[in-house]
Amino acid sequence: MESSAGSKRVTLAQVAELAGVSVMTASYAYNRPERVSDRARSKVLDAAARLGYAGPDPSARSLRRGSTRALGVVMGEHLSYAFEDPEAASFLAGIADVCADRGYGMTILPITGAADDGRRITEAAVDGFVVWTTADDDPVLSAVQAVKRPAVVHGGPAVPGIGLVGIDDRAAARAVGAIAFAGAERPAVVSFPLSRARISMITTGIDPADVLFPVTRERLEGYRRAAEDAGIGWRDVTVAVCSRNDGAEAERLAAALLASPEPPDAIAAMSDQQAAGVVQAVRAAGRSVPGDVAVTGWDDAAVAARLGLTTVAQSLREQGAACARAALGEEPAPEAASWSIIRRTSTRRGQEEAAPS
Repeated sequence: MESSAGSKRVTLAQVAELAGVSVMTASYAYNRPERVSDRARSKVLDAAARLGYAGPDPSARSLRRGSTRALGVVMGEHLSYAFEDPEAASFLAGIADVCADRGYGMTILPITGAADDGRRITEAAVDGFVVWTTADDDPVLSAVQAVKRPAVVHGGPAVPGIGLVGIDDRAAARAVGAIAFAGAERPAVVSFPLSRARISMITTGIDPADVLFPVTRERLEGYRRAAEDAGIGWRDVTVAVCSRNDGAEAERLAAALLASPEPPDAIAAMSDQQAAGVVQAVRAAGRSVPGDVAVTGWDDAAVAARLGLTTVAQSLREQGAACARAALGEEPAPEAASWSIIRRTSTRRGQEEAAPS
């Protein structure tokens, strides 16, 4: 009795019948082999081979035991972003460390803004969710709440019933901004997007309270306070908004800033990737860092050390691991992750070094 292309899926009952054993014995042969004799298991496996039976349906087995042994990671970015952006990759590596140690798989769920985003969440065969930082109005947050599985958001927004892992972005931005803006007359910020519309622009006077991405909002508020601490009005700080965390886009926007009649003499970027683009633009304009333009970044990525960037150091790998442990119900999400300021040569001498958090 052989299976053929186009035939119905062979069932465990058919395997048991051919092997001359009960369905329970056939099931044990796969799921609890210590409960059956070697002879009985051999008969079951031989019958399965003859019928072309590949084994029990893993999804059905997951339903029976109430666990899929998988963790879902919700990314509000193109899927390739998870592998191309160094910090996103580091964050995912932290999740993968925990999953590998616990025998879990990791399912990446890219969210595109399409109408089926919510269904993609509710239909995901995972035991819990880690949500990469998103906007206050992202409907996937409601979808994650609705499935009532353990969930954690990285970076924000804060959602009732869902854990939150991240650093104090406002305090870190104020600290690094104090270094970037000290002695400056025309400071600027290179920013992450303000909303899910991801509109690239150069502007002034942004009210941080109107920004829908909480990470962007908190960092802008921190830079605002740093500027005001330095005696500079927030309306006098130019903000170049990037649509994504992309060095090439940051370079183009920085080049436009530097070509203006009153070019900035200090630029605080929200990532080291953006800051690297800013450094390229400064050099292309025939100016020096930090002599003509002080530059700061964020994350303490490898590029920061290579370029001598003053930056905010944080471990996204550790934060990813903390998210995974919380989503698996092992421990609560920490109230705040650690950060510190790394002083290098991209900022001017004589400025006081900010203390670690």
